[in-house]
Amino acid sequence: MLITSIENNKVKEYMKLQQKKYRDRSNRFIVEGMHLVLEAYKSGLIEEVILEKDEVLPIDVPIVYTTKEVIQKISNLDHPVSVLALCKKKEEVKELGNRVLLLDGIQDPGNLGTIIRSALAFSIDTIVLSEDTVDLYNPKVVRSTQGMMFHISIVRRNLKETISELKDKDIPVYGTKVTHGQDVKSIRKSSRYALVVGNEGNGVREEISQMCDANLYIPISSEVESLNVGVASSILLYELNGGR
Repeated sequence: MLITSIENNKVKEYMKLQQKKYRDRSNRFIVEGMHLVLEAYKSGLIEEVILEKDEVLPIDVPIVYTTKEVIQKISNLDHPVSVLALCKKKEEVKELGNRVLLLDGIQDPGNLGTIIRSALAFSIDTIVLSEDTVDLYNPKVVRSTQGMMFHISIVRRNLKETISELKDKDIPVYGTKVTHGQDVKSIRKSSRYALVVGNEGNGVREEISQMCDANLYIPISSEVESLNVGVASSILLYELNGGR
């Protein structure tokens, strides 16, 4: 099939997926670029590949060929690539595991992407997104994860209920606070823990902080007020993982 018109119904459906409400309604999203397409393919999430005519991609999925002009309409990039894919969303796994990262109101897509990559690097079992955290399938989030979002369990749940569930399993829950916290280096390392990191401007909500067993901080120079949440999350996970 070769699509040459932006009025084509398939193209219209692809374009709608730039908006969260349509991603939620259809349970689908678009990935762009060879690397992300191949990562989605490894995870069995691709429904069809959208390929610029005359390009070749030898993978066993349905392929829709189209023109550069049509791809430019579908794409969320300033400089569109020649290969995209229509994907189904990942199924959410109910079991949280022993190492859980909870995100309280993260808003910046780049920060979420950085945190997802660090979580995978430091052996987190599950990432829990609060109900007001940025959409996992936001195109900027998808790109910033570099495909790592396909290789780790990520769920969207109520944080208070999740923390109660973790406590029932005797998993220690650590919050994060710039002031009045406990130096992360002083925490006794364990193979089971949960870490809560908060919104870029406001940190972890007070009602969530109060549910935590301890609140951690990273000792930094007095000349620096705070760290970016993506950077801070990476350092905290490194320390909780035993500094290795």
